[in-house]
Amino acid sequence: MRAKRCVGACVGLLLVLAVAVTTCALPPSGRPVTFAPTGTDTSVPAIGRVWPVGIRPQVLRTWEPPPTPYARGHRGVDLAAPPGTPVRAVAAGRVSFAGRVAGKGVVSVELTGTGDPPLRTTYEPVQVSVKKGDEVEAGEVLGTVEPTGSHCTATCVHWGLRRGDTYLDPLSLLPPWLLRRGPSRLLPVLGVPLPS
Repeated sequence: MRAKRCVGACVGLLLVLAVAVTTCALPPSGRPVTFAPTGTDTSVPAIGRVWPVGIRPQVLRTWEPPPTPYARGHRGVDLAAPPGTPVRAVAAGRVSFAGRVAGKGVVSVELTGTGDPPLRTTYEPVQVSVKKGDEVEAGEVLGTVEPTGSHCTATCVHWGLRRGDTYLDPLSLLPPWLLRRGPSRLLPVLGVPLPS
């Protein structure tokens, strides 16, 4: 009899957890969020002109899409950045959200000319200096890194990318020359006469 009650209680607990996970995983639209696996999405144009923070910041954690919408994963990229570092728009667009979510400053920017629905980048935790509706250019400051609120062991910026309800790899926005590590090299100019 005691074993039956224990099994019944465990099944009930599992149902409650399943409902809670499903409810938490749904975006405001009510539709499940999907994930595009790395390397399979070709609809992301490399339109980024700057990193969100610094010049070639250290990537603390890469994009790790979960195998299903409700599985564990990492829905963006974590970039090392000390508190007070300017957070910049990676490409031109319009601020679609600027405010606090769960105690963290968040900025979302819909990127210009990226289709319907447009690509949307997100940055957190940010002390926001823009407002909803502002038009921003690539490299324009959206705010600064907040000293608290990041989920990294050191302060960082979580940078995300979505098209509608589909999460994508934010690094796919950056052209190869911005992603490469190592110093810039000047090549000799051949066949051009020296100025007199």
